[in-house]
Amino acid sequence: MIEQGHPALSIGAQCRLLSISRSSFYHEPVGETEQNLGLMQLIDKQFLDSPFYGVRQMTWHLQNEGHGVNQKRIRRLMRLMRLMPIYQKPNTSKPRKGHKTYPYLLGGLRVDRPGQVWCADITYLPMRRGFLYLVAIMDWFTRKVLAWRISNTLEADFCVEALNEAIHRFGAPGIMNTDQGSQFTSFAWTDRLKRAGTRISMDGKGRCIDNVFIERLWRSLKYECVYLHAWETGSQAKAAIGQWIAFYNHRRPHTAHGGQPPAVVYFNTIETDQQAQAVA
Repeated sequence: MIEQGHPALSIGAQCRLLSISRSSFYHEPVGETEQNLGLMQLIDKQFLDSPFYGVRQMTWHLQNEGHGVNQKRIRRLMRLMRLMPIYQKPNTSKPRKGHKTYPYLLGGLRVDRPGQVWCADITYLPMRRGFLYLVAIMDWFTRKVLAWRISNTLEADFCVEALNEAIHRFGAPGIMNTDQGSQFTSFAWTDRLKRAGTRISMDGKGRCIDNVFIERLWRSLKYECVYLHAWETGSQAKAAIGQWIAFYNHRRPHTAHGGQPPAVVYFNTIETDQQAQAVA
């Protein structure tokens, strides 16, 4: 909103009109050091193999690998990466103060059709000189990725954008399951689901296994795409992620479906259901 070189208003005057300090305008945030970025990638890889590692165990693991780290640094990096072990320790994906949480609705529920349950989650994407966050929305029954977005912050906006796209393209689900992160307990996210008539389900604290299918998606994505590249820019990351998700949806054989890709199962199931309803 501040225009440098404005003919009538100086930078200071524009800052006063917007009620911000001039130092805030000139401030350039300092990114993570190269050493910390390297540690973050090591943490991410280890966490995929042992999602029960908390701060203490992750610190011991890295120390045993020869890295001079302490718990304070690892706690900060794991919190920054939004990593939460499968037991309650410590809660790095907590809702903001005042945000309502919802019960887990999938226990014992038989999910047997597309659109019955969706799930969503956010993961960390390492870059050559930084990192980004990726949100994906998945159909629980077919494992098809319905929408996704990349962001350099953890604000809720990019999650709501992905949700809007998924609802616009595929209609609203019966249930949406997420963790208790601030993005998914925010008013913007929950209000959009309520207006669509969707029931809201949330994992128990520290239990990523409640959202197990999207956790498996992250593992496949990272080993088959993310860790094979060192992206310089967000546009490079976006293009590569888009190509992999298209491959995953339409061409990659999925064990849960006897080797059929998720998109094939999704559309075949919908077509079969429509034919059955027409006959009935």
